[in-house]
Amino acid sequence: MKFRKPDSIIIIAKDDNTADTVCEITEGNDYADIYVTSYNKLKWIKLRWDLKDNEKRSEKVKVLGDAWERSYGDLCWDEINKDRYMPWYMAVSNGSDSVRDFNGRKTECFGVGVQAGAFCSWQYDNDCVTLNLDIRNLGAPVELNGRKLHAARVYFREYLNCSAFDALCEFCKVMSPAPLKTDKIIYGSNNWYYAYGKSSREEILTDCKIVAELCKENKNMPFMVIDDGWQINNVQAPWTSRESFGNMKTLADEMSSIGVIPGIWVRFLTDEKFALDMPDEARTRPDKTRLDPTHPATKEFIKKTINDINSWGYKLIKHDFSSEDIAGRWGFKMTNGEIVPDGEGFYDKSKTTAEVVVEFYKLIKETAGETIILGCNCFSHLCAGLHEIYRTGDDTSGREWERTRKMGVNTLAFRLCQNNSFYIVDADCVGIMGLIDFRLNGQWLDLVANSGTSLFVSCKPSEYKGEVKSALEEGFKPASTQQNKLIPLDWMENITPCEYLVDGEYKKFNWQ
Repeated sequence: MKFRKPDSIIIIAKDDNTADTVCEITEGNDYADIYVTSYNKLKWIKLRWDLKDNEKRSEKVKVLGDAWERSYGDLCWDEINKDRYMPWYMAVSNGSDSVRDFNGRKTECFGVGVQAGAFCSWQYDNDCVTLNLDIRNLGAPVELNGRKLHAARVYFREYLNCSAFDALCEFCKVMSPAPLKTDKIIYGSNNWYYAYGKSSREEILTDCKIVAELCKENKNMPFMVIDDGWQINNVQAPWTSRESFGNMKTLADEMSSIGVIPGIWVRFLTDEKFALDMPDEARTRPDKTRLDPTHPATKEFIKKTINDINSWGYKLIKHDFSSEDIAGRWGFKMTNGEIVPDGEGFYDKSKTTAEVVVEFYKLIKETAGETIILGCNCFSHLCAGLHEIYRTGDDTSGREWERTRKMGVNTLAFRLCQNNSFYIVDADCVGIMGLIDFRLNGQWLDLVANSGTSLFVSCKPSEYKGEVKSALEEGFKPASTQQNKLIPLDWMENITPCEYLVDGEYKKFNWQ
């Protein structure tokens, strides 16, 4: 389907008052921009394209959408369902990528550009294509006060005689023409999936020595990311070290001297213990435990936290939980095209939620400077081009194989098309505690290592031996260059794909 003006535009406002509202659609060479100007309090814009006879698909097709933030093991190609809301983009395709003869294949892609001014979701059925633009200020109507809002840049594309995977890889480049690049190859170790928040300076240094030894022959130096548990309160502010970690600058220096690049975890928007001196209007939710990203005091707190971490010498900041801290819910609860129900808004009422989130991500990156930003539990389409690397799925596990199988394998296969177009994909860690059969975990290691995405390993020091040690050493080699090309084959039939091309060679995994 080629882009054309929509057949209907519906604007939803508080009290149904849209008298002073103008919605403009400006067409470029290969896109269309959606603008809205108003003095009313606006909530939604809905655009619908009624399919003409020559636009309707006569053959059997399946439909794929993305996720608001991380995926939860639920991404899939599925039958046409009018009630399915697909965040950011969708693809409609015939045939199967398992059949490598692509003659007659047709994949239609519909999406919005990254860093949009609205939370955008798509619907598809045999009669129409619908784009829903949530332009609320969190749960409240946005108050533009006559400002012209750029709500989204819309793209329609058709890809013929190629696989659906190749089509989506190309479409991701269209939606995100300027990804944030780094000259570092991001791979290495993270202590979460064996320590689970219980760690110390000595344990981190042991991890550093192990990963440095395993990667000593590699061209690029590995990272060692200290996850949650280094700060006084687990998962909580303030961002000062607990006694077992000592001076964080000294620790970063020691990590660097061992031969790793130091990274650290942080959560910017929570203060459940009320450890921070913040004004009441900077706090959100009825219990006032979260920080409002639009309030000047919150912005200064974020900048100070990042500047402190930079001064300590950490070269990667993994920031976490922000989409849940902002929306008050996880992605799998963001249903029917909305991330939050109607309710309260931000301190600053003049911006849409999407604009607030983009400004939040920009503040983080601008303050961090050359420090790499890894976003976890972020809104994926809004951090693309602002973060170098992004955790695309919910947590894997060092304890439960079924969690790694569900979350890890699914997100790697279904969001692999975003790698190096939106950001570097991080499908999450290989967690090794000796509690999961390495016949299974070793396959997960092999898949991620040869995917061309980042590989992080959480391995309990006592498990670095025998086949585990050999497999990690071999796995870190391709991960240190990320030149491999991975293609899922059975992803149009299987929510947990087993069949792949790895650098052109067929490989089948057994996840059970």
